[in-house]
Amino acid sequence: MSTNLNAKFSLRVASENDRQQIYRIRHQIYAKELKQHAVNTESELKDTLDLSNHYIVAMEATAVIGFISITTPVSPTYSVDKYFTRSSIPYAFDEYLYEIRLLTIVASKRRNSLAFALMFAAFRWVQSHGGKYIVAICRSDILSMYTKAGLVPLYLQAASGAVSYDLCTAEVAKLDQQVRLHLSSYRALARRVDWQLPFKFFSPPPCYHGGSFFEAIGEDLQNIGNAGSIINADVLDAWFNPSPMVLGMLGAHLPWLLKTSPPTHAGGLIKVISEERGVRVESLLPGAGSSNLIFAGLKSFLNATSKVLILDPCYGEYIHVLEKVIGCEVTPFTLSKRQGFVVDTSALRTEMQKAYDMVVLVNPNSPTGLHTPREEMVNLLKSIPSTTLVWVDETYVEYAGPNQSLEVFASSTENVIVCKSMSKVYALSGVRAAYLCCSPHLIESLKVLTPPWSISLPAQAAAIMALKDKDYYSARYVETKHLRENLRQQLWEIGIREVIPGVANFLLFYLPVGISGSRFLHLCKAQGLYLRDVSNMGKSLAANAVRIAVKDAETNNKMVGIIKSTLQQLMETQLGEMETSAGYDKV
Repeated sequence: MSTNLNAKFSLRVASENDRQQIYRIRHQIYAKELKQHAVNTESELKDTLDLSNHYIVAMEATAVIGFISITTPVSPTYSVDKYFTRSSIPYAFDEYLYEIRLLTIVASKRRNSLAFALMFAAFRWVQSHGGKYIVAICRSDILSMYTKAGLVPLYLQAASGAVSYDLCTAEVAKLDQQVRLHLSSYRALARRVDWQLPFKFFSPPPCYHGGSFFEAIGEDLQNIGNAGSIINADVLDAWFNPSPMVLGMLGAHLPWLLKTSPPTHAGGLIKVISEERGVRVESLLPGAGSSNLIFAGLKSFLNATSKVLILDPCYGEYIHVLEKVIGCEVTPFTLSKRQGFVVDTSALRTEMQKAYDMVVLVNPNSPTGLHTPREEMVNLLKSIPSTTLVWVDETYVEYAGPNQSLEVFASSTENVIVCKSMSKVYALSGVRAAYLCCSPHLIESLKVLTPPWSISLPAQAAAIMALKDKDYYSARYVETKHLRENLRQQLWEIGIREVIPGVANFLLFYLPVGISGSRFLHLCKAQGLYLRDVSNMGKSLAANAVRIAVKDAETNNKMVGIIKSTLQQLMETQLGEMETSAGYDKV
């Protein structure tokens, strides 16, 4: 729930007292003013739908100044049944169809913004309750107001009292598109309204995380055979297979691992992490992937009043959680493209002295792949106030070389939390295993919020075996470095000259000037190559920035071939358009 203290009116679900005002207003307008009902001695107007419908009211202090009603699928009837046949409505009367009716504003408050706000609130009600379709009877004399909001007239009319009505419908998905197209108008509305409804003003978007290659496979895995014919370089899954020790464990015991409940709190996995990483067990908290820990951990330590400093660009999930989920005040520490997105730790140290509740650092950073050495990080973190929490995401740190993690250092501090994913560097993205490493007093605050069996038994088994096979993974990290450098050289040779020299299993590069990033990604996808649009990772990234995962040598060659042919196609199209334009100029 958000509050706007400067709002001119509030929106909320009608209380029983509000309903008494609504019934009196309905009598004044629909009986006395519009002559649709007989005037009665009670000076109230109700109907049978009031037993099951929901009202949203616009309020000034304690006075209702406007309202709108929503009839849900549980209602035995709809208002439209009074004037139209159900066969005239192009939607089934099922659990997805809602009716919006009785948009009403008291005479002294009639203005478009109030009606606009109530219609939007009703739409959000339907959307937040899973509705897909809306039907409404709209006054014909102000039909344009409804159509601007996205309702579509069916050109069927009915008269009632002094006015006539048009039958209108809408699809929730299309109304949502309408909101996105006119976002500035809705944001302006949000600033004027004290939104007290039990759902957010805007429908919260899911956290975008790549993975669009599942379009070719199907999220239900019905086309899993296509996995070998596409290249999923939009996510950063390892190019190599998990350790033979991992595959041996899963292969030998998979039926038992699948049907058996895991250790309740992953005690065995914690013990192995402790032994292999040199951190005491009291400083470790496992989770079902780093996303699980990010959502749970940040929500535990922060709230809507918290002030957070974060790198820009940065892993997009942090922006989503901080701004969309928690609603923190987020300040970007902008990394300069001109300086190659290198973190200036001296400037960052100065900024971190300010009164932030948390600082979020990703090292190596994503999508740049750049790494700040451990010693430099330790010196930086020692200089900030112990009251400021620092969340350090080390998803890719093993690619930066041995002994670069801050795990041991974090466990001895009051305020540093290291988040370690086992997905990207251990080739375990599919099983979801990760852990936090920090002072035991911070772990204690999170343990009570951690449900039992949060990590599956196959994931625990795979993670344990992976941690024990250090030699296998060390060799893969060395291979990854060579593959990355070769890919970088190949991109250079086909005309991509701006490539950020990261240390992880991916590269950030810039398309040549004039090439549309969205068009480039679309054409690559059509050829089975899925690359990452990084536009949600920071405001300092241009529209022609693309991230590509490092793959094996053969796949890297295929990716470069597709990128080369796509660039040639786009450049030829661009040249043709320039020539056509020049021809028109001559004419």
